[in-house]
Amino acid sequence: MWYKGNLHTHTTDSDGDWAPEEVVRRYKARGYDFLAISDHHLYTDYHSQYGDEHFLILPAVEAAASLIDGGGIFRKVHHMNGILGPKALVDAAPLPPLRHGERVGPFRYHGSWDGLQAAADMAKYLKDRGMIVTYNHPIWSRVEGADFLDTPCVDILEILNYGTEQESCTGFDTTWWDVMLRSGRRMMADAADDAHAVSWDAFGGFIMVRAESLTQEAVSSAILAGDYYSSEGPEIREWSVDGDGLVRLVCSPCERLTLVFDGYVGAGRTRFAEAGEYVEEITFRLKGGERYVRGECRDRQGKRAWTNPIYLDGRQPAGK
Repeated sequence: MWYKGNLHTHTTDSDGDWAPEEVVRRYKARGYDFLAISDHHLYTDYHSQYGDEHFLILPAVEAAASLIDGGGIFRKVHHMNGILGPKALVDAAPLPPLRHGERVGPFRYHGSWDGLQAAADMAKYLKDRGMIVTYNHPIWSRVEGADFLDTPCVDILEILNYGTEQESCTGFDTTWWDVMLRSGRRMMADAADDAHAVSWDAFGGFIMVRAESLTQEAVSSAILAGDYYSSEGPEIREWSVDGDGLVRLVCSPCERLTLVFDGYVGAGRTRFAEAGEYVEEITFRLKGGERYVRGECRDRQGKRAWTNPIYLDGRQPAGK
C-alpha cells in the first residue's frame, strides 16, 4: 500500500498557529495518511491521542543548534527532525526513547562554533534515542558545506521545504543532495511542509511511502529503507535498473523527466514533452562508471517529484 505523509509540521506546542488536534484534522481532510508533528525543542507522541487506524501520527521533534553573534543575531542554524524509528532501531540505541513532552535543547553557540561538530553532536543525540534523523532546509539555515555535509547519523536530507520556499525562496536543496551523493554519501531525501500557519505553508511537499500497513513499525521501517518517493504533486509509478543496466522511470503525465547521475561530466538525461503533449516514461542504458542514479519529474504546473537514489556499485551495461 502507498501512504501519503508529511514529516515536518508545527503546532501551538511551539510556534505553529493551530493546536495539534486541528493540524491533524486539516491534514486528514486533505487526504494525508500520516503526519510527523515535529515541534521545536519538544518531543511529542500524539499517536494514541489523535491518531487512529486510518491516520498515523509519528512521534517526533525538531531539534536546533544555533550560532549567535554578539548582537544576538542568529547567523547559522542546524535544524534536524528526530522521528521515532522502528523497533530494531530503538532496541539498538544506547539510550531510551524520548518521552512525550521531553525537551531537546536548544543548543546554542555564541560568537563562534565548530559547525560540523555541533551538527554531529545533535544528530548523534537523536540517533542514540532511536530516531530517524533528517537534516532540514540547509539553504534557509545559511550553513556552508563544511558545516554539515559530512554529519554522521543523518539519514535524510530535506530537499524541499515548502514553508521556507513560500517564505523566502530558500526551500530547494537538491544541489547539496548531489554534492553528498557524488562524494559517496548514501543519503535519502524528503519533501516536507514545515507548516506553521497551516495555510500558506502547508500541503505543498510530501512523501509517498510503500508500507505493509499504516502502523508506526511498518511506515518507519519503510522510510528508513528508502521505500518512498518525495513530491509536490506528480506520482512516480515505477523506478528501476534492470540486470542489463537499463534505467527506467515512469510517472504521471509530466512536461519533463530527468535522470541524474554522477560519474562523468554531463552525465544525465532529460526527456521533454512535445508541445501540447505529455511524457510518462524515460529510459537510459548505463555507460559504466555511474555510482548512483536518481529520477526527477516536473509537471506543467512546475511541481516536481523525486525518487530516492539507486546505488549502482560499479554496475556495467550488458556486454562490458
